Amino acid sequence: MTYRSILLNLDINRHDNSLVRLAVDLAKRFDARLIGLAAADVPPPMASADGMVFDGELIECEREDIEARFAELRAKVENFAGTTVELEWREALALPTRLVIEAARAADLIVTSSPDTASSINAYRSTDIGSLVLNAGRPVLVAAGEANQLVGEKAVVAWKDTREARRAVADALPLLLRAQEVVVVTVEQTEGSVSSAGVDDVAAFLMRHGVKARPEITAGENESKALCAFARSIHADLIVSGAYGHSRLREWVFGGVTRSLLDDRGLNRFMSS
Repeated sequence: MTYRSILLNLDINRHDNSLVRLAVDLAKRFDARLIGLAAADVPPPMASADGMVFDGELIECEREDIEARFAELRAKVENFAGTTVELEWREALALPTRLVIEAARAADLIVTSSPDTASSINAYRSTDIGSLVLNAGRPVLVAAGEANQLVGEKAVVAWKDTREARRAVADALPLLLRAQEVVVVTVEQTEGSVSSAGVDDVAAFLMRHGVKARPEITAGENESKALCAFARSIHADLIVSGAYGHSRLREWVFGGVTRSLLDDRGLNRFMSS
């Protein structure tokens, strides 16, 4: 298994040189086609006490601004990719989250930037990372804030015995195979609350695929903090996890670990749902 097509999702509000470098580097390492994508839309006219507010000139200016930003992003991606990466560019005046989810059908892996917070979102100009992870049907690599490259020498697999975690382990295999050390870790919140059978099985599964993996049980009352602290204690630059959430009143509500990982901009996070 490998990644033959990587979708790079770019936010028009950001100047993500580091994200572009990281995605181009991954495409080179896996000899993958890179699909650069940018989307944004103009909000619809707002209703006021006097009726519908419609300023055609203002809307046209916003549209022109978006299209100018598309051109800048495309030029940046083409410059970093050069002639060494097979590149496709996509752009559209559309809601970003919806368009990225649709485009996920063309890719093995989605690479995107780290949100300021998991709930920080302008639906017309930015991607809702949580909705993307839970709906794309593809693994999502949420890059650390200033990461120029995913070295991936040390990786942590955050293990829970769930469908989402199993999916994440399988989806991350191409990256885990390149790591020098992979630790499959689960958090014991109270003494005797977990069995080593799960992490042992997953570590053995990975080793059969050629991954240098070992199991680990770490203790901590707060699962999220314990996982992140463990990842930093071994200087891991990648954490692999399942993503857990459900929709409530059209908003994504996440489990504590998923939300904490989405908000932790210091780690590269690989998530599957």
